[in-house]
Amino acid sequence: MGLGEAILSVGVGERPASFEEFSAAIDPEWITGALAATGTASLRRRKLPAEYVVWLVIGMALFRDRGIPEVVQHLDLVRPTPTGARGSVSRGAIVQARSRLGPAPLAALFTQTAGVWAGAAAAASRWRGLAVYGVDGTTLRVPDTPANAATFGRPGTSHGGAAGYPQLRLVVLLVLRQHLLAAAALGPYGHSEPALATTLWPQLPDNALVILDRGFTAYATFHTLGDPARGRHWLVRVRTGRGALRWRVVQRLGRGDDLVEWTPTHPHERTLGRALPPTLRARALCVQPRGFRPYVLLTSLLDPVAYPAAELGALYHERWELEVAFDEVKTHTLARAETLRSQAPARVEQEVWGLLLGYNLVRFLMARAALRAGVPPLRLSYWHAVLLLRGFWQSAWYSPPGTLPRHVDTLLEQLALLVIPARRHRRYPRAVKLTHRKYPRKRPPADGGRRVN
Repeated sequence: MGLGEAILSVGVGERPASFEEFSAAIDPEWITGALAATGTASLRRRKLPAEYVVWLVIGMALFRDRGIPEVVQHLDLVRPTPTGARGSVSRGAIVQARSRLGPAPLAALFTQTAGVWAGAAAAASRWRGLAVYGVDGTTLRVPDTPANAATFGRPGTSHGGAAGYPQLRLVVLLVLRQHLLAAAALGPYGHSEPALATTLWPQLPDNALVILDRGFTAYATFHTLGDPARGRHWLVRVRTGRGALRWRVVQRLGRGDDLVEWTPTHPHERTLGRALPPTLRARALCVQPRGFRPYVLLTSLLDPVAYPAAELGALYHERWELEVAFDEVKTHTLARAETLRSQAPARVEQEVWGLLLGYNLVRFLMARAALRAGVPPLRLSYWHAVLLLRGFWQSAWYSPPGTLPRHVDTLLEQLALLVIPARRHRRYPRAVKLTHRKYPRKRPPADGGRRVN
C-alpha cells in the first residue's frame, strides 16, 4: 500500500494516537463528504478515482517544482493493476480526471477544513477576548489561453493596452496570529476586492475583530460587520485626501481619542437596498508612530478602558501579516512561478483551492509543531516547513504503512526545530532607493571616436 492509499485508509479501523496529528489535518470522511455533496464521487473503479485527484491537486501546490505526472507517481495516487503491479496513467487521463472532479469539491473541502483549523487557531490567540482576523486581496496570474482570458480578464498597463497574462483576484480572511486561512473568495480580475469580500463577512465568527485595509472602507460594510450583540468588531485605517471620511465628534475620550458620528456623504451609501441607520457611531484614534507621519484609525470598539488606544494602535500593524502570508503563498509555495499550471478556467479555480488547502495544511502542521517547541507558530520557518513536508510525502510511500506514525512524529519534531528569531519592528520610515543598472551605461566619446594624442 502506498502513501495515497494509506492516507485514504486512515479512517478505517484503530488508529495509533501519534497518527492523529496527521490524520486530523484532512480526515478522509471530509473528502468523501465533499465529493458526495458536490456529486463528483467516483462510481466506477478508476485508476485515478476522485479521492486521489483531491490529493493530487493539493500535491500540485506543494510540489511546484515537479510536473503533474511526477506528482501522481511520487504520491502513489494510482490504483495498482489486478496483478498487483504499480499502475500508471497518461497525461490525458490526468486532465480528464481533474475535469470530472471540477473545483466544487476542493472549495467545499477548503471551507470545511478551514472552519475547523482556523476556529481552533483563532481561539488560541485572542486579544482581550477577541479573535484577530484580517481581510485583504491579491492577484494570481493564469496561463495565457483564450478561455482563461475570456473568463478572468487582463489588467491594464500604464503604457496602454492589456497585460501579457490574464489574472484572477483572490480575497482571504486570515487568522493573523497563526497565518491560517479561515475563508476565501476568488473571481475575475475585474471584480473588486470589496465586492468579493461580501461573501466572507458571514463567515466571521462571534467575538472577533477584523482588521481591514482602507480600501474596504464602506458605510454598509461597517454596519454589516459591527454587531456588539455578537461581539463582532472592525478596525480600519482612515483614508486621507480625496474620499476622506467626514464625521462629528460626540465625546472626547482622551488625547487623540474621540467618539464620533459618521454620516455618509452620498445618500446611496446609506441605502443600497438596505434598511441601514442614517449614522454610524465609531471611535477615531490618532496614532503617531515614532519617525512616521500620524494617521487615524476608526473602530467599532467604543470602550476606551476595555480597549486602550495604545494597544489598538499597535494591534493595527498586525494587518501586515496578510502581506507576509501572501508572500508565503506566492514566493515560497508557488516558488515564484510566472503563472499557475491549468489551461482551463475550471481547472484554474480547482488549482487555487488546492493551493489554499496545501498552504493551510502546512500551517496546521506548523501550529502543532509550535506547541511542542513552546513558541508561537509565526516563529517557525514556513519555507523550511514546506521543504520538510515535501520530503515526508516523497519518502513516506516507500515505507510500510505501519511505520507512518513514527515518520509523522519525526516530521513534527523536525518542524519544532525550525525556530527563527523574533520579528523586529521597523523604527525608521521606508526609503525607496534607485537600483544599479545591470550593465554599464555606454556613452559616445566626446571626440566622435577619434583619440588625440
